[in-house]
Amino acid sequence: MADIEGLDTLLAALNAGETIPGGSPLHAAMHAASQESLRITAELNGRYNSPEQVRALMSELTGREVPESFQLFPPFSADFGKNIQFGEDVFVNSGCRFQDQGGIEIGAGSLIGHNAVITTLNHDMVPSRRADMQPARVVIGKGVWFGANVTVLPGVTIGDGAVVGAGAVVTKDVPADAVVVGVPAKQIATAPQG
Repeated sequence: MADIEGLDTLLAALNAGETIPGGSPLHAAMHAASQESLRITAELNGRYNSPEQVRALMSELTGREVPESFQLFPPFSADFGKNIQFGEDVFVNSGCRFQDQGGIEIGAGSLIGHNAVITTLNHDMVPSRRADMQPARVVIGKGVWFGANVTVLPGVTIGDGAVVGAGAVVTKDVPADAVVVGVPAKQIATAPQG
């Protein structure tokens, strides 16, 4: 991992939910980490990599060892890379995009479908402060299943065992074992147990 000046301070601020002012030293550190993410994901997506090579690149991207049971089918992109945590037996399908500055946690045994987008940042609503970024962590529980083309907005928690149907836009927390679909996502059923 490259030595990014101010990364530890930035991660502490992001994980505390602090606004990152546009043009600040923290904003500069965020952009430096993004450049490293672009480099690593270009290597990940630019040629065939064995499962072991994919895990090594994802460990480099996140700055922490990903579990040996982790699987990812490229292409994959992350705006930042340094604030993603994967549990055991997580599978991420091709085309997923993670905006992870605010933090993304994916619990053990979760399946993330094709082209999922997980976002963790909002910009300020005031036009003169639009470059300011407001982080909010996304937490995905254990055994969650996303269909294709799911979008998750900042600050959402998805409970263990939940199912998010293809094309859903998740704007608020999802209870454990709920089946949600639509835009915005609404609960339509409870997932079977067993």
